[in-house]
Amino acid sequence: MSASGGTKAIVAALVANLAIAVAKFVAFVFSGSSSMLAESVHSVADSGNQALLLVGGKKAQRKATPEHPFGYGRERYIYAFLVSIVLFSVGGMFALYEGYEKIKHPHELEHWYWPVGVLVFAIIAESFSFRTAIKESNALRGRRSWKEFVRHAKAPELPVVLLEDLGALVGLILALGGVGLALATGDSVWDGIGTLCIGVLLILIALVLAAETKSLLLGEAAGAEETRKIEAAVVDGDTVTRIIHMRTLHLGPEELLVAAKIAVRHDETAAEIATAIDAAEVRIRDAVPIARVIYLEPDIYSEAAKGSDPEASPGGPAQPDEAH
Repeated sequence: MSASGGTKAIVAALVANLAIAVAKFVAFVFSGSSSMLAESVHSVADSGNQALLLVGGKKAQRKATPEHPFGYGRERYIYAFLVSIVLFSVGGMFALYEGYEKIKHPHELEHWYWPVGVLVFAIIAESFSFRTAIKESNALRGRRSWKEFVRHAKAPELPVVLLEDLGALVGLILALGGVGLALATGDSVWDGIGTLCIGVLLILIALVLAAETKSLLLGEAAGAEETRKIEAAVVDGDTVTRIIHMRTLHLGPEELLVAAKIAVRHDETAAEIATAIDAAEVRIRDAVPIARVIYLEPDIYSEAAKGSDPEASPGGPAQPDEAH
């Protein structure tokens, strides 16, 4: 994901949510609707989340240091994970609490035109934000489905904004439904039920975001297409004859580490092997520009070099006497 594209979607969502939050709070003050209060807190939480994403993007741009030699690219994953926590606690749990209180202690809605008018305005504003996120995502999604895009995107910002905006739109519809049913039936319990539904929705979205960002924090490999390009770039058919095993790891959304043990011909000189490795690194970077950190280890191919389990971590699992 390009930083500019992600930032554009985040800023659009931030502006929309700040405007919507103010409008919702005003509507809550005049109407006393619990759905409006839950939606107000939801918009404030979303605004804070977008601010977190912007901070994470800024911090990720810091240069590598001796203490952090691979840089700070994963800052974006950390702040995206914080977003899921905020959405779960401040958004979802508060909405559940407010919905429960409204059902337990219902009171009639006042000045109903305030919440209805603000909700219609919020739906329109949120739609523009959602449209921006979709437009920016389509440039990167390619032929993947939306589910695949959210699950496999290495840059967290666009999936986070997409899910937040989707949750906001559905939440607004639920709030409008709750208010509408309360007005139609004269029973404000429906307002509390709408609030409970908003809370459940936000918690589900938060859990999805937490699961995806946790995977990124743990460290994900390159995608299948990038892996194929790297494998094709490594082997030149002359000095480098095959890949014995290879590992890739995202140090950040736009920075990939490649480590591989490569098979070379047994009669090549050290100078020839060094030249072949340098050439392979150039080919890898040409094929996959985000492959910025590359370590290639030459070896003579054999079953011993391949290892008993090529899919295991290099070096194999720790032996019982090595574990601590």
